[in-house]
Amino acid sequence: MSFEPFASGFGDVVDVSSEPRLLSTGHGWSEGPAWDRDRQRLYFTDVPGNRAFAWSAEQGVEIFLDPSGVEADLAKGMREPGANGLLLAQSGGLLVCNHGARSVELRDFATGERKTLIDRFDGKRFNSPNDLVEAADGTIYFTDPPYGLSGLNASPMKELNVNGVYRLFPDGDVARIVDDMTFPNGVVLSDDERYLYVSQSDPDAPLIRRFSIGADGIGGGEIWFDARPFMAEVGGLPDGMAVGAGGHIFLAGPGGVLVIDRQAKCLGRIATGRATANCAFGEDGRTLFITAADRLVAVRTKTAGLGRF
Repeated sequence: MSFEPFASGFGDVVDVSSEPRLLSTGHGWSEGPAWDRDRQRLYFTDVPGNRAFAWSAEQGVEIFLDPSGVEADLAKGMREPGANGLLLAQSGGLLVCNHGARSVELRDFATGERKTLIDRFDGKRFNSPNDLVEAADGTIYFTDPPYGLSGLNASPMKELNVNGVYRLFPDGDVARIVDDMTFPNGVVLSDDERYLYVSQSDPDAPLIRRFSIGADGIGGGEIWFDARPFMAEVGGLPDGMAVGAGGHIFLAGPGGVLVIDRQAKCLGRIATGRATANCAFGEDGRTLFITAADRLVAVRTKTAGLGRF
């Protein structure tokens, strides 16, 4: 790993003097990092491996869920039957994007029960919910690309004609708020929750769009950041994101994690040397955990992340 500054200010956000830590390796495609403040551990998934893991400074890496998605006999037609994005819910449970079940779930830590929050829109099954974020009022935003389905858009199991972004309200109502993105993937809220950022993992249009959130619903949707100038030889497309307290967007994807300021200027890259799926803040709020292809790594930052630490 290395640090690649592209503009002044990168060293004010990322601690370039720190030594990156390799925490785990040997995974098929690591994803979904989520920090658990109460238990002082990080959860992450191996999507094709159909497992989820927990890492802590004391215990290292342990299997957390096996399977993370659905059992093998229920995975017919699935390209990736495992869980993808994870998030600690305000309720205290673990939110799970379950590819195999094509649903968003809430797992209870005390009982291990996994409750399906939603698995259909207009009576049709989702493709494979991928990533999610929860607003302060309990509203959940999630993306639904076809990555879990064999054949992707050509899968005979695909019931919806778009790859959408959805808004799940606390009362259980759901609305599709974006229907014109090819492969919506990562999703985060701005620090003031005025904007929703959605990344698109499309090699022909690798970008982030920004949507305004208001009393009348979701608006805007302009291209906020174009990742084409930052595509890397080692691969990767715009994927998962994390947000710093200063408003910086940390975009996992092309060759590592791009650090982008409020004005959509890319300050630099945390280079992992491989396609990178996602990132999340944890520990004291100044550790960025990164899921990069086969591994989990961590770097120190000078800015704190949003969240409970």
